Order: sequence, then C-alpha cells, then structure tokens
Amino acid sequence: MSKQLLSERRFVIISLAPILLLFMVFSVIPIAIGTVLMFFDYSPLSSSVPFAGLKHIQELFADPMFFKSLGVTFTFVFIAIPANIIITLLIAIGINKIRNGFFRNGFRTMFFLPAVAPLAGSAVIWTTMFNADSGVINMALNSLGLPSVNWLTDPATALISIIIMTLWADVGYNIVLFMAGIDSIPESLYEAAELDGASPWHVFWSITIPMLSRTMLFVFIMTSISYFQMFPQFQIMTSGGPLYETYVLALNIYDQAFTYMNMSYASAMAFMLLIIILILTLIQMRIGRSQWEH
Repeated sequence: MSKQLLSERRFVIISLAPILLLFMVFSVIPIAIGTVLMFFDYSPLSSSVPFAGLKHIQELFADPMFFKSLGVTFTFVFIAIPANIIITLLIAIGINKIRNGFFRNGFRTMFFLPAVAPLAGSAVIWTTMFNADSGVINMALNSLGLPSVNWLTDPATALISIIIMTLWADVGYNIVLFMAGIDSIPESLYEAAELDGASPWHVFWSITIPMLSRTMLFVFIMTSISYFQMFPQFQIMTSGGPLYETYVLALNIYDQAFTYMNMSYASAMAFMLLIIILILTLIQMRIGRSQWEH
C-alpha cells in the first residue's frame, strides 16, 4: 500500500473520529442503555434494580394511553409532513424563479430565520399569539368581524394550532434543501421543454418532480424522523391537552420517565418509537429506491 493511500486513509479516520465519537456518546450508547433498561424495574428512587423481563412490553400493549398517544403522533405526522413538503417545495420553486440574487437570497434568509430560533422560544411566542382573549390572531379575526377561536383549549383546533406553529418554525430547512435540489437540475431540460411547448404544469410533473426524487426522499425521511420526536411545542403550548388530543408519544415518554419516575416503562415506549421510525424509514427508502436513476 502506497504512502499516499495510507496518508489519505489516516486523514479520513482523523476527520471522522470526532463525529463518530459524538455519535457514539449521544446516540448509540443512550439507545443501548435504554434498550437494556426496559428489561429491568429501574427507578432513581430505589437502590435495587430487579430483572423484569418482558413485563414492560406487555404493559405497553395493555396501556390505552400508549395507543392514544401513538394515534395522536401518527395524526400529527400524517398531516404535518405532507403539508411541510408541499409548502416548502412550492416556496422553493417560487424563490428559485427570482433572478435577482439579492432578493432571492433575502427571501431564502427570511424563510430560514424561524428555523434558527429555539423551538421552545417559538412555542412560547405562538402560545401568546393563540391566546383566546388577547392573542393577536383572535384580534385579527375580530377586526374582520369573525368570532374568537379557542385555539389551544378546544380539542378540535389544538392539534391544528400546533401543526401551524411547527410548519412556521420548520419550513426553512426544507426550503433550502429543495432550492439546492432545483439548482442541480440542468437548465437544458427546461429549455428543451419550453421549445417543445410544454405547459408549466407538465414541466413540473415531468422534469422538476422526477429530478428532485433524491432530494424528496432525503427531505421526507429526515422530516419524518424529526416529527415523530417532536416534543417542546406540545409540552409548552398544551401540555398534551385538551382531553389528551395533543398528547404525543414523546410527551408520554417524558411524563413516564420524569413525572412518574417509571424509567423502564419509558424506555420500553422509547424503544417502540425507535422501531416505528426505523420501519417507516426502511419503507420510505425501499419505495424511493426505484426512482433514484434518471
């Protein structure tokens, strides 16, 4: 093996070592500890840690609150993810059509700014905006002659309110990703379509969408992983209420672990969430694999 090849490999190993170390410390080790913990009866208030076997898994499938929180999580994900992708793709296409570099970068920055703000801080601001008595949203409705809405205290609107806040705070990332994907599409394809007299709708479905398949798959997977684990806005804005209509699985795990001190039971729920995310990710990758070649 040549000295140059050894030097290149050494450089790669040294460069990746900090990333791999952080991944091990903050991802692999906690997942391993949590997986082991669900087979024991662990409590920070007790010095003994007896072996429990599959007790917590059995409790999980007999717990109606687990299925309730799981249902709320899937409802949130199935509404928020398609809305996120549709909105971000349309905005990215719109910004990409701006030829002036200053305005193009300005709009991209404007949409990305909410993504930089801490999610907890954004949730506090939106809680104030959604206030039924003095919130700016109800004030705007009243100025138009419309009645006030109990955004966060009505079971029919609480989840939708959180979805609106989440989309506002999160669309910036995907807009940037979609813009990068659109920029990589050869301009010659659009020029050929224009010469053939293709309509904008036909160009969108026949060129833009197929050429964005890799970006779309990445965005879909990363957004799914993120949304299944969403927690701060649910804790801050509604605390899972009203009537548990916003009680997502991540909030249920938090309550079991730090409110009721059922660490092992919370670990079992976290493990189930990991399995769900893993299965859905593999399904998405399998479906998207056939579209990777153009």
